[in-house]
Amino acid sequence: MFKHRDVWVNGLFFALAMWLCSRLIIAAAMFLITPLLPTPSNGVPATLSWDTFFAWDSLLYKKIATSGYDYSLERKEYLVAFFPLFPLLSRAVMSIGLPFEVAGTLVNNLAFLAALIVLYAWINERHGMITARWVTAVLAWFPQSLFGTVIYSEGVYLLFSTAALRAFDHKQNGWTALWGAMATATRPTGIAMIPAFLLVSWKERRGIKAYLASLATAGGLFLYSLYCKIQFGDALAFINAQKAWRPSLGFDWQGWWKMLMQITIGAANWKYGWIKDPLHPVLFGIILSCGYILWRCHQRLGTVAVGYGFASLILLLWLLAGDPLINTVTVFGGAYLLWHFRTQLTSITVIYGFCGLALIFASGGTWSLSRIAYGIVSLSVALGMLFSRHPRWGYLTLPFFAILLASFTIRFSQKLWVG
Repeated sequence: MFKHRDVWVNGLFFALAMWLCSRLIIAAAMFLITPLLPTPSNGVPATLSWDTFFAWDSLLYKKIATSGYDYSLERKEYLVAFFPLFPLLSRAVMSIGLPFEVAGTLVNNLAFLAALIVLYAWINERHGMITARWVTAVLAWFPQSLFGTVIYSEGVYLLFSTAALRAFDHKQNGWTALWGAMATATRPTGIAMIPAFLLVSWKERRGIKAYLASLATAGGLFLYSLYCKIQFGDALAFINAQKAWRPSLGFDWQGWWKMLMQITIGAANWKYGWIKDPLHPVLFGIILSCGYILWRCHQRLGTVAVGYGFASLILLLWLLAGDPLINTVTVFGGAYLLWHFRTQLTSITVIYGFCGLALIFASGGTWSLSRIAYGIVSLSVALGMLFSRHPRWGYLTLPFFAILLASFTIRFSQKLWVG
């Protein structure tokens, strides 16, 4: 009993430390670094206020929390695309007299901290303390963890989806249904949990109770759909409203092709349709050539030198290609890691991860790919497992994540798009 309690205490302190240190990076970038930087022509000056946590989707969540939903494709009012649980929780906190900016920030941050604690406990139970620490560190330091601090719903979704996955893994059907329903009431990505739970229930022959719990996971989605039917006469309003960002469902091959071209030949050359500036493709070719040489000579150079060499090349490639590289690597790199560790991870971790990625591919758009993929906790679990097997890679990657986290925070503080 005392050993079990010590495990929980150690997990609590480690998760709290990861949360606090990574959030301090965000606070420093927001309130110390950004005010010293010149204001971009398409940005706004940084402010030392709660408004710094408020941009882009935050405005829509505020409208929902303060005025409720509206929906009209003709008037281009698409608030129903944003699921209700996060604004409802924010509204509940506002009832004690706090403005939305404070309430939304508190809800998301506390939920994100709780998600780290639940994740640590789950991974420690299944894979041991070392892997649990790496997985928790990945979730806390990944650049898109910024959205676990600003006024977005990522922290709330990560909490309820991780809790549902842990409960399902432990065959706790009641808790699976409860946490899963709350996850499907928070973000559209929660829909991926329903087929994942059903597939694993069938694969592991769990019985009728597991199937019922899996279907009950859709409770949040069902209640929101019922609300949309009663209020707007359209039970699928939250899907139809996605047309504001995604004209049609299905694999957006043009969007993926555009990102690939932006990485290889550069955004400017893609815009003009021909190689106007040869510097980008030349630098891209040099980086690839250096990577090939490192791979060919890895035995002579040694593991340490090769590791630092690849880390340097990845940094240069990010400086060259930017967000399209982050989006592409997050999705396809996450898919590869899930497949690579498919026999070592739990069935629900792997299947939920692939169901979530399938939902991304079928969504009909390439907006905010890395942020949406970050919300699929299975990808962080797979990357954390990789680092637990190869800690040197982890020690090289986490500082890079910190740099990206600070960079994304500065952009968000200046109301520049981060996605």
